[in-house]
Amino acid sequence: MVKKKDRVITEYHLNQHRPDQPQLAIHDLRSYLTEHQKDTTRPHIHSFYQVIWFKKGSGIHFVDFKGHRVQGSLLFFIARDQVHYFDQRTDYEGVLIHFNELFVGSKDGGVGFPAGLDLFGNPYQAPFCPVDKGTAMLLEAYLQLIKTELNNEGTFAREALLSIYLKALLIQAQRSKNEFEKRAGNTSFMPDEKRRLLNHFVNLVDQHYTKGLTVSGYAGLLHISARTLSDLTRQILNKTPSQMIQERITLEAQRLLLHSGLNINQIGYRLGFDDPSYFVKYFKKHIRRSPSAFRKSLS
Repeated sequence: MVKKKDRVITEYHLNQHRPDQPQLAIHDLRSYLTEHQKDTTRPHIHSFYQVIWFKKGSGIHFVDFKGHRVQGSLLFFIARDQVHYFDQRTDYEGVLIHFNELFVGSKDGGVGFPAGLDLFGNPYQAPFCPVDKGTAMLLEAYLQLIKTELNNEGTFAREALLSIYLKALLIQAQRSKNEFEKRAGNTSFMPDEKRRLLNHFVNLVDQHYTKGLTVSGYAGLLHISARTLSDLTRQILNKTPSQMIQERITLEAQRLLLHSGLNINQIGYRLGFDDPSYFVKYFKKHIRRSPSAFRKSLS
């Protein structure tokens, strides 16, 4: 894991721009936290995806602005550019899985996640799920296959086989997540086609929220009408597309106010606001306090 220091929030990378090096890494959680405690207990982001499997131990894990209770066997799913950090404990038993997006990508540049997979970065679901004994056995089996293949350097189709094992592990995790969301009565659990379309919209917002795209602009990227997009988000989340865009902008604003040293004008410019005073008004309208008041309240 390599640190990049010139970011406003500390960012870590996994062999970035080094396709000849492994794009997938497995770590023992206790050893990793012991070795990197100074870094893991501070808010940070990754350019890679991270799955954290807490097998034993109790404490708190922080994702964005919320602390989540760790107790029993839990999987956490941390997306690229999602702020998170560990508590001070280093006695957890578990596993860390790190992988770059291209590792599960296709040659034509498309993301190779299985259809319907929405473990990472969905702001309308919890970033974790419990793991029952049956699923734990399957995850252990896939982890052992991955570890064995990681040691088979120079063998035929090694990367392809690692990608298959990783996708199989993620599918099992998604099944557990789906069951957890259904038991919790989460209304964002939905049939596959609607799940796919909503996930695509959420991903597009994540890519373009600083560019000032309208709802019609996003609908065009989805090849549907603005009315169809509005019906979808209202039916599943009881939100308008505009609300979802606003929530993504204000989430990033809060991240930067809390975890960076940028001043308010710089944050506004970074988020696509040409007029810093309009950014202040926008933030206050949606968060009910000014950026400076928000920063002071959490400092």
